[in-house]
Amino acid sequence: MKRNGSRGCVTRKTRFGSRERDWLKGDTQRGCVCLYGGTVDPQPPASGPQASSTPQTDLQLVLCSTTTTVEELCAQRDGQGLYVQLHGDLVRRLDPCERPLQMLYDYLGAMGYAEPVRVQQEAANSDLSCLIRFYSERPVNADQQERTLLKGVFSVRKGKSQLHKWAERQVILCGTCLIVASVKDSLTGKMHILPLVGGKVEEVKRRQHCLMFSSAGSQAQTYFVNFDTLADYQRWHRQASKVVSQTVSLVDLSCYSLEVVPEYLFYSQDITHLNLRHNFMSLQGPGGLLNLPRFSQLKSLNLSHNRLGVFPECVCEILTLTELNLSCNSLHTVPVQIGNLQSLQTLSLDGNHLSSLPEDLGGLSQLNSLGLSFNNFSHIPAVLERLSAVDKLAMAGNRVESLELCTLARMSHLKNIDLRLNRLHWVKSESLEAVSQVTQLDLRDNCLNSLDLSSVCNLESLHCQRNQLGTLTLSGFTLRMLHASSNRLTTVNIYPVPNQLTHMDLSQNLLEYLPDWVCDCRKIEMLDVTHNLLSELPSRLLNSLSLRKLLAGNNCLQRVPDLLDHIPLEALDLQHNKLAELPESLFYKALNKLSKLELLEELNLSGNKLKAIPSTVSSCKRLHTLIAHSNHITVFPEILNLPEIKLVDLSCNELTEIQLPESLPSTLQELDLTGNSSLMLEHKTLNLFSHITTLKLDQKSTTTAGDTQSASTPWNHGYSEMSGQRNKLCVSVLAVDRFGDGVEACYGIFDGDRNEEVPRLLQCTMGDVLCEELQHSSIDSVYMCNTFITSHRKLGMAGQKLGASALLCYIHHEPSDPGGYFSLTVANVGTCQAVLCRAGRPVPLSKVYSLENCTEEMERVKLSKAIITEDNKVSGVTCCSRLLGCSYLSPWVLPKPWVHTEPLCTKDEFLILGNRALFERVSYQEAVCTVQAMRNPRAAAKKLCTLAQSYGCKDNIEAAVIFLHIGEDSCTCEPPVSSSEPRGPPPVAVPVTVTPGPTDPATLSSSSGIVSEFNSETSASEVGSEAGSTASDEHPSSGPASRPERRCSLHPATTLCGIMVPGSVGAGTHPGLFQRQPSSATFSSNHSDNGLDSDDEAPLEGVISNGSKLEVEVDIHCCAFQLRSGAPESPKDLDLEKRCSDYPNGKIRRQNSVVVSATNGCLLAVCGREIADLKKSPSTCSLFGKKLSNGSVVAPEDSHNLIEVALEAPKKKSGYFTAPAQQDPEDQLIVPPSLEQEVREQLRGQSPLVSGPPLPCIPPSLKDPVWDHPHPPAFASNLVPGPGPVPILQQEVYDTAL
Repeated sequence: MKRNGSRGCVTRKTRFGSRERDWLKGDTQRGCVCLYGGTVDPQPPASGPQASSTPQTDLQLVLCSTTTTVEELCAQRDGQGLYVQLHGDLVRRLDPCERPLQMLYDYLGAMGYAEPVRVQQEAANSDLSCLIRFYSERPVNADQQERTLLKGVFSVRKGKSQLHKWAERQVILCGTCLIVASVKDSLTGKMHILPLVGGKVEEVKRRQHCLMFSSAGSQAQTYFVNFDTLADYQRWHRQASKVVSQTVSLVDLSCYSLEVVPEYLFYSQDITHLNLRHNFMSLQGPGGLLNLPRFSQLKSLNLSHNRLGVFPECVCEILTLTELNLSCNSLHTVPVQIGNLQSLQTLSLDGNHLSSLPEDLGGLSQLNSLGLSFNNFSHIPAVLERLSAVDKLAMAGNRVESLELCTLARMSHLKNIDLRLNRLHWVKSESLEAVSQVTQLDLRDNCLNSLDLSSVCNLESLHCQRNQLGTLTLSGFTLRMLHASSNRLTTVNIYPVPNQLTHMDLSQNLLEYLPDWVCDCRKIEMLDVTHNLLSELPSRLLNSLSLRKLLAGNNCLQRVPDLLDHIPLEALDLQHNKLAELPESLFYKALNKLSKLELLEELNLSGNKLKAIPSTVSSCKRLHTLIAHSNHITVFPEILNLPEIKLVDLSCNELTEIQLPESLPSTLQELDLTGNSSLMLEHKTLNLFSHITTLKLDQKSTTTAGDTQSASTPWNHGYSEMSGQRNKLCVSVLAVDRFGDGVEACYGIFDGDRNEEVPRLLQCTMGDVLCEELQHSSIDSVYMCNTFITSHRKLGMAGQKLGASALLCYIHHEPSDPGGYFSLTVANVGTCQAVLCRAGRPVPLSKVYSLENCTEEMERVKLSKAIITEDNKVSGVTCCSRLLGCSYLSPWVLPKPWVHTEPLCTKDEFLILGNRALFERVSYQEAVCTVQAMRNPRAAAKKLCTLAQSYGCKDNIEAAVIFLHIGEDSCTCEPPVSSSEPRGPPPVAVPVTVTPGPTDPATLSSSSGIVSEFNSETSASEVGSEAGSTASDEHPSSGPASRPERRCSLHPATTLCGIMVPGSVGAGTHPGLFQRQPSSATFSSNHSDNGLDSDDEAPLEGVISNGSKLEVEVDIHCCAFQLRSGAPESPKDLDLEKRCSDYPNGKIRRQNSVVVSATNGCLLAVCGREIADLKKSPSTCSLFGKKLSNGSVVAPEDSHNLIEVALEAPKKKSGYFTAPAQQDPEDQLIVPPSLEQEVREQLRGQSPLVSGPPLPCIPPSLKDPVWDHPHPPAFASNLVPGPGPVPILQQEVYDTAL
């Protein structure tokens, strides 16, 4: 995988000199602020450097500390002020006492960065400018300026008469008026004001680039303006057309970063509606809020989101106001002058810090709407008793803990009460006084355990979802709608019978039976009792003459009562119950010769135990949707002759055949028959289905390389994505089975809800970011958190307005025990989830960051004064409190993830990753059971998505399934191959050789793919290995050729002189422990072995004898060898493994270790920290990239300082060792005299296996390494039969310098 970092960021190293860098390292409270739009003079003061050494006009890096104020920075650079821009949105002037660097550090800390050093580094990153940016002067936005004010000097003529002459005048279009000066270049003379609202602007065809402006009314005036250029003409025409098309005199200056109102706007005295929302309005100044009373006709004023801090008392002087919006301004009090606004009808004070209201507010007799949501009220203000015109109490998101119904009784004018998202623990009535005026009550998302509203006698609508209600008592006189889902209700008491009730939602409760009064409701149309404990449905309920939609899924129903007569039921949902059969009379005709379910349109019978659907279902002529998957149906129901049938889902049943009519209805659009293993369809049947838009059938399973377990990883994956009924796919999946440089994996899913850009960006970048973060930290919570936050930053401008839920899974060994258990680290934001199947049971690993499911997140968002709409969305945008992207919703929506690490064990079977759409429809247990029935992870993921669609999901669905093959102690060994043949001699050593690949000199050819790790504490130039090699091109004389077992990191083969040998037994060593093995590979050109000089032998590839000496001391704790015969790897496999080893020099999560890379299945260990020294060495610098005379090639990469173990020898007919045509001292190998005869014998295939004790470990010696082993080992060859040419397998080469 690519592991290069972003080169676009501005770093201290490229911008600063050593002096500045040293000053920064001295204290983490020092840092750098990126300034845009100004020039900084490099004038560092005596206390330390304060400017960058390389100033630029567009971007300046200013060194300062967290105590440096704006005033100090401006004094240093002779500037007028600094400005800050958040998320590419508004630009605000900083106060002189504000501290830019501290603001930057606080922003990064709120995002989730915890380490001071990391915060200091991120502060200097220019990529951060998409989130927070500082300017040395206010940036000019031409488009924004055009919308605010247009002015210029043009040729103007007044009136339609030709008697008037053209003259050069200054013309201004601001607000609702056209302003024409009487003097050419100044505004000192008389100003002519032309109101444009209701007027018209027309093109003058007789003159080029000329417009005619006319006001409305009987005394309309006209001005002709001739523009110099086409651009000016189009700009003025476009803006003026917007003004004249308005029905009211509205000026919208929202989101302009304004500090004052444009002075020209005060000429528009006809303005009645002024919108200044989302600016930074100040009180003082020529256009400050103190001048707003100059608008004599102003009726509506919107000053929300202006960071005012205090209530602007000047607006209380605008006596014509009828509507005032001061939401989200951090107001703490309301002045008594508010009582002057006697015409005020609407007052919005939401999202402030108010805890009380003045008594003078009670004098506003015309006030009928008062917004107090998301403040700090602990009780209902008493002043509301005097506001007789207010009919709605909007106090959502406050701190009200108790509600006295007698208080509401005194406020006889209140009809609609909104107290959702408070801290209500009880609602009680201490008197028998009835509360007759309240008709609508919203108590959602509180802490109520019981609720008795029997005294609210005229209640029409009640919302009490997501409480902890065990009992509910209501008055049924006027009740029309009841929403009480997600509680703990066991019974609902309503008296008298609610004859006006039409909609009732009691889903996700603990109801074991339905109350009798439900059957007596005369007007009930929709009843939702899904996810309860119902064992039966009352027969009277199904015979209701008003019920049109009945949702009773996910209960314990065992039977459906018979129908007595025709009923108007249109939708019947009985999914996931225990129904074994349906009554035959369910679809019979009634006495009036109509079907009992004549109007039935949708029927859902999924997840039951049905063996058949009654044939009388064909009498339901309006049925267009039949969903009956996951049953035991054997006979296809008679539904294909229905005239309006559109969707039929009979997947996962036991169908054997389909009886088709002569012609299928043209309305049929989707037919799902997957999961019916015994179903065989003839070509004639398939031809009849040819017109269906979506036909889902099982395909013969094909095994591909991606679906089978790789030999190198104990896991494999599959994923599926479905767009549903949307026209685009807004989800994406990241899946890497071989991640980084070890036996690791990375999987992720991303859901953009309604945008596809952010998920695609995360899919492409998040894996690289994780690789980078693993180099900086080995703590799971740190590197995962930083991965998410850095990915959030890298989204750039796309992440300002768009966002996505994200989940990332990282499978790895623990840093403290690299050879121990595998661990799974999961991090997520948003609603994507991960579920681990352990011993057949689901284990949730993620946290759902939605406001409905996370109480602490709801409290955090409320404390930050976000506006949560009635559908529980932050500012009406998203229900998630943690997302990647959507930075404009900060600090309410953050990118900091939930991080959890779970050790894996042998009971862990697979991992399921899914987005919100999947787990909203499919439970954890059902998802686990579904995957358990599948053998292929890709098919299992597709099945999950199809299952969610069959449950009615219409959104994008994505699922990823990772099969885990974790053996005992994280073992990935292959089981021993049993054979009936008698056992042969002890297994021989695995032959290895260094074999460059056919395409890349650094790519080794093999099929194993097992990755091991070598921990090194000494440099690569310190000697370590004692080794010798023998090889034979003949078959062994006795014993069958056996395939060596694949070994894992915890069950390695026995070591022999530092090399793991499968099957051999070593004394005194434990296969699960690290063994320090000093190894030395030294090549000399002083001697040669004449026994190797033959024409039928080839040089040993990869071994270079140039007189240099390379010594490596390593910890070898595992070597998994696997032999394979046959065709070489495909180019795809070679490319994959090449990508896995792109970073031989990169640091990995385990510090002080050798980077290990899987290169075509071989073991490649690179000591990256010594590469530079090797290249500089006189004895080795000539080897990099040089082709030697013996034919071997040294890779141009860092490949000289490595230990390479290959499993296949080069397939050359001429043997292993071929002497060059002319003797070259560099092409000769040293063979000690004690081994000379033995090597010759083994080359001729005449020497049997010579057993001996393991060689003792020799400490590394740099000055005088000697051959001091009296009995060097000898090895026999091992050949593996297979199709094609038999590969010649060479054994280890052990050379030591004399």
